[in-house]
Amino acid sequence: MHAASTAADIPRLFEAAWNAHDMTAFAALFHPDASFVNRFGTYWRGVDAIVAGHRTIHETIYSDSTLVCDPPNVDPIGEDAAILHVWSRLTTGKAHPAGPHVTDTLLLIVVTRRGGAWRIQAAENVTLVDPRTGVPRLRDR
Repeated sequence: MHAASTAADIPRLFEAAWNAHDMTAFAALFHPDASFVNRFGTYWRGVDAIVAGHRTIHETIYSDSTLVCDPPNVDPIGEDAAILHVWSRLTTGKAHPAGPHVTDTLLLIVVTRRGGAWRIQAAENVTLVDPRTGVPRLRDR
């Protein structure tokens, strides 16, 4: 896996690791003390916990999924830190209990550069839903 040379590289590398179902490449995106909140509100602290949670779904329900990340909106908060907002579209396959379907989410990612490497410090993934009904919906693209 190639390292992120800019903050804006992170979503492209996240997408590539996801689509390859490569948990080693996925782990390399995070600082050791990173945190992640998935779209169901599960909170993982530390890269080992983040990867363990994702490994489980990549070996089962998301084993045939694909992810497409839009280019991020990047808000620098210093030379070595930025906030990214990234729309993603997850397409699941037959391995998912609900069968093939599409889900849109918005990722909020805080990235920092340590030792010259940009990595994720914190991320939260939110599913797009109708606020009146709670029914997931797709955004207009």
